Amino acid sequence: MIEDDYDSEFRYDRQPVRALQGLDPERVVYLGTTSKSLAPALRLGWLVVPTPLVEEAGRIKHLLDVCSPPIDQLALALFIARGDYDRHVRRARGIYRRRRDRLLAALDAKLPELAVEGVAAGVHVLLRLPAGVDDRLVASAAERNGVRVVPLSAYELAPSGRGGLVIGYGRIHEDAIEPAVSALAAAVRFARGRATRGRRRRRRSARAGMG
Repeated sequence: MIEDDYDSEFRYDRQPVRALQGLDPERVVYLGTTSKSLAPALRLGWLVVPTPLVEEAGRIKHLLDVCSPPIDQLALALFIARGDYDRHVRRARGIYRRRRDRLLAALDAKLPELAVEGVAAGVHVLLRLPAGVDDRLVASAAERNGVRVVPLSAYELAPSGRGGLVIGYGRIHEDAIEPAVSALAAAVRFARGRATRGRRRRRRSARAGMG
């Protein structure tokens, strides 16, 4: 079993779920990364593998990129050993929680009819859109308003009919959240209006065809 525990540091409303790897270390491959906790550009993560797979994992890593930067790895090891990493994560968790709470309050005020998912952990939430509203159209309109969000359909292998927006709050300043959500709400209203006009045109065309 492969366990990707990429955002376990950032859980806000409950204790982190215990890693499966701790229950059966000889059957679980455990993955982690510093991309969320420190910086994506650091390009460092870790892999804990069962003993029989250690040699093969090392061989594959060597084939992929020979080795990760040794100075970066040594700096991270020292950062962890001194307790600085744990202190950094605790501080970052508090910052991200405040941003998340402020984002949720703004969404509740500006778009109260839309469901928000994925709020318990990480640095993103998922805003569900009404049926028939094109999430790519919303994302495009929001970007024109200066707000960048990712349409959920960008991650789909096949159309699901359930549109949504992936909203990140890791990099935005708290004071910018309310204006950003106001701009996003305007984009949702724009796309919803387009969808309503499209349905009306289709109904008129259907009535004309029947006549």
